[in-house]
Amino acid sequence: MIHQIRLATSEDYPRIMEVWESAVRATHDFLSEEDLQHFKEIIPKEYLPNLKVYLITENNEVQGFASVAEVNLEMLFIHDEARGKGFGRTLYQSMKDKTGLTKVDVNEQNPQAIGFYEKMGFKATGRSEKDGSGKDYPIIHMSL
Repeated sequence: MIHQIRLATSEDYPRIMEVWESAVRATHDFLSEEDLQHFKEIIPKEYLPNLKVYLITENNEVQGFASVAEVNLEMLFIHDEARGKGFGRTLYQSMKDKTGLTKVDVNEQNPQAIGFYEKMGFKATGRSEKDGSGKDYPIIHMSL
């Protein structure tokens, strides 16, 4: 299969949010429904317009997305139905090559993500009690 990676536009936001919700519901079972709805509302308004978001597509269908700010991988989400098919690894490698990223923050309650980043060569370097929004979701800081 041919995976293509391209920059997202605002027209991609509805699909990005479908991918995000599918991924989050599959891997973030610790998130309250209220917080999920909160993030669902603010991501397309406050995050996406301020980030360069890259999409990974297969047959022109968006399967996942990622974004890097400075050296931090800010987000990498793969649609639940596309997980385990190499999209995450391909997208991560592309982002690393494009940006030279060296850091990622991962929810402590998402062991699958921690395992994925460990496979990519990251090691835990610290921990915060709250996430970037000040919510009570501990974060593991990881670096290459």
